Amino acid sequence: MSDDNKVQEGNETSEAPLMDEKEKLMQEVGEAKDKYIRLFAEFDNMRKRHERERTELIKYAHEEVIIEMLGFYEDFERTIAAAKASSTGSDVLLKGVEMVFKRMQELLKNYDVVEIEALGKKFDHRYHEALLVEESADHEDETVLEVFQKGYKLGERVVRPAKVKVSKKADQ
Repeated sequence: MSDDNKVQEGNETSEAPLMDEKEKLMQEVGEAKDKYIRLFAEFDNMRKRHERERTELIKYAHEEVIIEMLGFYEDFERTIAAAKASSTGSDVLLKGVEMVFKRMQELLKNYDVVEIEALGKKFDHRYHEALLVEESADHEDETVLEVFQKGYKLGERVVRPAKVKVSKKADQ
């Protein structure tokens, strides 16, 4: 064998470990890059989840106060109805109560509080609480016949279900 062949053969044997080392390093770099991408995606998901939770917390932080206020709101509503039905009521007092009631309506609207529609609707356990069931040949099965207490939603969250009487098909 000539010296040239020996040098070339020596280079091939010394290059083989370098190629193995290079492939190993490339594999490690690929794994590190994959870890980085996964970690970044996980961090981004956590950031988005935290932002959603924060937004929801802010949106629903006043939920308990609104629930308490609904009782006053309904008392005003009944007071106005009674004053309008009574012929002895003072017009000035009625106007004042109506003004307070309208301000409460605006406040509830500003906080995205809406009344749950119930009367004549199909019973939905997510929005309605059935207190009574009445047989009726005149109505479809599970139709809300009467509302005992209005229900309300804060955004998409039910803060108080409507308390209702529901129809049941009369047995023939």
